[in-house]
Amino acid sequence: MNDEMPIEERLPYPTKPMYFPDGTSVEEFIIPDEDKEIVLAQLYPFSPIPKLTDEVEDMHAYKKFIVKDFRVTWEHGMNYLVSPYHPESGGTVIDWIDESNWNNDEIDEEFSEDDVDDDFNFTESKDDDLPF
Repeated sequence: MNDEMPIEERLPYPTKPMYFPDGTSVEEFIIPDEDKEIVLAQLYPFSPIPKLTDEVEDMHAYKKFIVKDFRVTWEHGMNYLVSPYHPESGGTVIDWIDESNWNNDEIDEEFSEDDVDDDFNFTESKDDDLPF
């Protein structure tokens, strides 16, 4: 058996090179707008599937984008659903944060500095306390 067998079916679209800052490249599928929703439904690994009009953030690039602007690459024998910032950040679908995760007020209210144990004695010190 050939170890280089693709893990999944390659999408049936033409490709163009997607270049990375280091000069390497992968194949990027050219997906017509009318097929974007079908491809998203096919490749999105979570539930619920976002709408093409939803806004998400690439947590590695720290940039927001509209879901319809996703890109799909062929890498390592697989179709990868990636952010439009994939060449600069490497962000794939698992790195997309939706609007419900942007507001961390609930987390901030739940935890405060007073709640953190100082097991490692990470307390503020005066310059006088420094050993050097």
